[in-house]
Amino acid sequence: QVQLVESGGGLVQSGGSLRLSCAASGFTLDWHAIGWFRQAPGKEREGISCISSSDGTPYYHDSIKGRFTISRDNAKNTVYLQMNSLKPDDTAVYYCATRPVRFCDIRYYDTDRYNFWGQGTQVTVSS
Repeated sequence: QVQLVESGGGLVQSGGSLRLSCAASGFTLDWHAIGWFRQAPGKEREGISCISSSDGTPYYHDSIKGRFTISRDNAKNTVYLQMNSLKPDDTAVYYCATRPVRFCDIRYYDTDRYNFWGQGTQVTVSS
């Protein structure tokens, strides 16, 4: 069965940290750039990060630069999002998604560029 499964979400206090995982099964992530998105209640889904398969180049939305780090372990078929210095505004459902190419680009935040999505994991940051 082909799927992406996010995990690692939860409830954390402001200033805390979480590490999200995006694990693939049924296919290999080696050939895909992977993006992280989030959707807060009443808001549109926004792209926050992307990591290329070809050279591991990361892209970050301004709102998370310096706080979040995207990484990948192709041997484990998993992509991670380390989230530090969390703020209440980071509260959202977080999704990972694959692109049908190996690289990210400056439009990494565009949901139309992704073809396969996980089910999401809830992150709640309390003040």
